[in-house]
Amino acid sequence: MVQIEPLEVSLEAGNQADSALLDDDGRPRRTGTVCTASAHIITAVIGSGVLSLPWATAQLGWIAGPAVMVVFGGVTYYTATLQAECYRTGDEETGGRNYTYIGAVRSILGGANVKLCGIIQYANLVGTAIGYTIAASISMQAIKRAGCFHANGHNVPCHSSSTPYMLIFGAFEIVFSQIPDFHEIWWLSIVAAVMSFTYSGVGLGLGIAQTVADGGFRGTIAGVTNVTTMQKVWQSLQALGNIAFAFSFSNVFTEIQDTIKAPPPSEAKVMKKASAMSILATSVFYALCGWMGYAAFGNAAPDNLLTGFGFFEPFWLVDAANVAIAVHLIGAYQVFCQPVFALVERKASLRWPDSGFINSELRVGPFAISTFRLLWRSAFVCLTTVVAMALPFFGVIVGLLGAISFWPLTVYLPTEMYIAQRGVQRGSARWIGLRALAVAGFVVSAAATTGAVANFVSEFNKFRPFSG
Repeated sequence: MVQIEPLEVSLEAGNQADSALLDDDGRPRRTGTVCTASAHIITAVIGSGVLSLPWATAQLGWIAGPAVMVVFGGVTYYTATLQAECYRTGDEETGGRNYTYIGAVRSILGGANVKLCGIIQYANLVGTAIGYTIAASISMQAIKRAGCFHANGHNVPCHSSSTPYMLIFGAFEIVFSQIPDFHEIWWLSIVAAVMSFTYSGVGLGLGIAQTVADGGFRGTIAGVTNVTTMQKVWQSLQALGNIAFAFSFSNVFTEIQDTIKAPPPSEAKVMKKASAMSILATSVFYALCGWMGYAAFGNAAPDNLLTGFGFFEPFWLVDAANVAIAVHLIGAYQVFCQPVFALVERKASLRWPDSGFINSELRVGPFAISTFRLLWRSAFVCLTTVVAMALPFFGVIVGLLGAISFWPLTVYLPTEMYIAQRGVQRGSARWIGLRALAVAGFVVSAAATTGAVANFVSEFNKFRPFSG
């Protein structure tokens, strides 16, 4: 076991060789590049939410659906460029680093904004972990059901419980959660990114094949209409939340940027390039998957393209896509949980700096095992797994998470930090534009949250906890 000591850099003490291994803040030298940052972003962005996009498009129709998707993609990229400017306070190459999103808010804005960021960001991260546990279990469950449908026919119920698969997913996460930080999970993010393109590509291919077989596009201008007016309103608002969730990654943006190697070029320039590449790639995939899925199934599009059994055959290809989803979500879970892990462990280490229980660790490959980390992270995974078992309705959880977090994390805080960081003059055209964007984001987020809460209550009233 190795006792971790505070890092010290002293050229006078003859530590020139050691200092070459450290960055300007005394931390181990960062090695992240455009490639690794893009992999982290793609892993965070292309989640299982892509599979709910045909359903979201169906609620909005052929005009509003694509338009909303384009707008959310554009807003996400623009605010990402603003957030990239806030990694360092002051000069973008020599200013003090902000290691976390909440750290940037504290350094640049302070006050009530810090509490707002902390509550929304970490609630969203925990909620995402729960949502990904549900999604992974549904994909694993779908593999068993696909085999059943193939063997017994498509009209056989083939019911099965998702609970065992949640336990399996949780077991994997307990193991991978012993990877200590973002810097060590780059390889897992690359694997997850490849898997995300794999299942998105399968969904796209099957959608195109179904559309060709049908001889044309399905769907309507207005989307789903065989529901009551109130149901149409609630489902349309939930669709906004689903699309917002599909593009969301601001809650881990700063933590990803903190993996990028020191200037030149500045971390802001590298992160902007990585964001542009990643959001462009994911937007194209989102558009193709969402729109082709809607074209294939029209207003009957399921809330999950691959696990809702819009496609039954070829069953082996659907199975392969669902395996890719599960593997991707194993990596995505870690990307979203690392800030939560880091927050608790940093506070514990500062509170008890001499505790071997907290600070002594054993390195085994990419894993760094300490008694505290093993117990705390395992307990966290168990908690998210239990909550997922109690609330296994994926589509509604996705919409609720996206709706609640979109305005504060993706729009409001990045614009406020940019205004303060760059000294944007009050009343200028840019100031007015940023304020207008924040107001518009709030209206959309409030509306989507209302719809998501209404759907959550409806689903919860029909469901018996732990009966999934």
